[in-house]
Parts: sequence; structure tokens; C-alpha cells
Amino acid sequence: MDDVDRAILAVLEKHGRISNAELAARVGLSPSPCLRRVHRLEETGVIRGYRAEIDPAAVGRSLRVFAGVRLMRHNRGDVAAFERAVVQLSEVVHVHHVTGNYDYLLQVEVADLPAYEDFHANRLADLPGVATVSSYVTMKTLSAP
Repeated sequence: MDDVDRAILAVLEKHGRISNAELAARVGLSPSPCLRRVHRLEETGVIRGYRAEIDPAAVGRSLRVFAGVRLMRHNRGDVAAFERAVVQLSEVVHVHHVTGNYDYLLQVEVADLPAYEDFHANRLADLPGVATVSSYVTMKTLSAP
């Protein structure tokens, strides 16, 4: 990977629907070599896909909560059971296995605080192996330029 590939990735991260001609102009290539590079980045798995960025509030998910989850035990069976179950929860957007005070950090999106209370009490706390859950409600989300 060279500086041109990195420039292509930087543009695509912010503008995934940009035309190849515009992308080529921004990174200083002609369209054909630019398209070959993009295809190579896709084929090698550097570019894993393209997505639409959805406004959570527009689809009834205006409350974002980060939940730190500790497991009771860390044997392979308990960890696997938790991981299989947590990824099935539609409210859970991302699951990160982390070090530190928690075993997992979850990004959860729901309609509002009562919806999160219900999710926490009736779905999250009942997952296999869960010992404790600490919740952090997002007040504001900032994005890098």
C-alpha cells in the first residue's frame, strides 16, 4: 500500500458514493488506474464494503448507550455463549471485546430511556454469563472532520 492507496481510502471513507472520475481527480490519477487500484483494494479486503449512514433518530433509535459488560467466568464456553447471544440482539450495533474494567463494550441504540430500561432488564441482563452491566448514556456525538 502506498500513499496513493491511502489517499484513495481517505476520500472513500468520507465520500463512499463519489464517482471514479472525481476520486481520480482528487488523488491525482487518471480514471483507469484509479479504478484498478480501487478494485485491488476491494479484492484484497482492504475495502470491505460500502454503506449508507443512517440517522438513528429517523429510524426510532435516537438514544445511544454504551454498556460495559462483565462476565461471571471467562472460560471458552461461557465467552462463546455470550458472544453468540449478544450479536443476535437487534439493539446492539457494535460489540467490542476489550481489556480493562469490562470484558465487552456494547454500543446500543434504542428509541428512548424507557426502551433502554426494558432492553437492559429483559434482554441484556439475561444473556448467558453476564455478571454486571454499567450503562453510559450518550449526550452528544462528535465526529472528526
